[in-house]
Amino acid sequence: MSVQMNYKENVAVALQSIGGNRLRTSLTALIIAIGIMALVGILTAIEGIKQYTNDAFSSMGANSFTIRNRGGGIRIGGGGRRKVFQSIRYEEADHFKQAFKLPALISVNTVASYQGTAKYGDKKTNPNLTIFGGDENYLATGGYKLASGRSFSHAELEYGANVVIIGDEIKNKLFKGENPLDKELTIGASKFKVIGTLASKGSSVGGPGDKICIIPVFKAKQISTNPNPSFTIGIMVSEPAALDETIGEATSLFRNVRRLPINRENNFEITRSDSIQQELAGNLAGVTAAGIVVGLITLIGASIGLMNIMLVSVTERTREIGIRKAIGATPAVIRKQFLIESIVICFIGGAGGIVLGMGIGNLIAVQISGTFVVPWAWLFMAVVLCTIIGLGSGFYPASKASKLDPVEALRYE
Repeated sequence: MSVQMNYKENVAVALQSIGGNRLRTSLTALIIAIGIMALVGILTAIEGIKQYTNDAFSSMGANSFTIRNRGGGIRIGGGGRRKVFQSIRYEEADHFKQAFKLPALISVNTVASYQGTAKYGDKKTNPNLTIFGGDENYLATGGYKLASGRSFSHAELEYGANVVIIGDEIKNKLFKGENPLDKELTIGASKFKVIGTLASKGSSVGGPGDKICIIPVFKAKQISTNPNPSFTIGIMVSEPAALDETIGEATSLFRNVRRLPINRENNFEITRSDSIQQELAGNLAGVTAAGIVVGLITLIGASIGLMNIMLVSVTERTREIGIRKAIGATPAVIRKQFLIESIVICFIGGAGGIVLGMGIGNLIAVQISGTFVVPWAWLFMAVVLCTIIGLGSGFYPASKASKLDPVEALRYE
């Protein structure tokens, strides 16, 4: 009971001292808040981006891969150039699709333009649309879902009909409050009939997101501004366990399609969807480590500032310490009082830093296409850090205060 009373008394005295020195407390708490804000802000932003990328890649599934003429790696900083092989011709991609025998969903697709425009009536989009050519399986292998309408028919694909499936952003920009199905819009110099709309996908990682028009792949081949377009083959298996076997079979078949002798390396790239996610996760792990280092350096500076201010507090309150000792306060009680005061100040600053850090971190994440998150693990770490900083920064000043001679302290002016 006496221990509990002593603890409550020390907390009360610490809060009274904090209340009596609002300016000093505010400055000290601000130093801690900046340190915690830096740490929580950086880690919250990274957590939001990580959550978004996980959601984005999960739509592709961990059981798919692509065959293309260049690598699909993702780099954050650094630079470096990806190796580019000769283009994959439409005939090669179609031959592969017809010849592949293992159970899998196969699509052939290409990009007709990265700077397309779409026009309906007097409304026009910016010249930043990606015009994709796809087949009947492209929506599934590309991770898209229909919001309304239908996919391409066999006849539309075979003859390269002027039909299009549009992204959510295009629908909202050109057809506000109007059903776009069966309407005609102009893409480039050609008119296309809208047969479907895509569910919103947001700003996709390394992709067009909702700024996309999908037309039959044969039509894309006809209107492509690239004289030598390269086609991508997407393969999706039903069971992740069959992925390695399917990749091996696909590699062997496409080598035969390209007539590669046994002693030559592949002149195409096979990229697994989960390998892209793992590569991005590795990059984000490096950024997370850097963020932790920056945050900890800031907190070390904050803890030094707190220690200095606590030492000033001990000097200013030397006479008060002498009086408390004279009326029976033990060195342990004095030490506990200053430690509690240091921890309380840290918690005040930490609470402000957590709120600001979460706000700034989520703002940054949302601005660069991340999602809003509450990083509970990092928030718990911030609380633990506040306690450690309070104890570490307050220990020396508290120890110094507890060792003051009461007689000399009472004489202090």
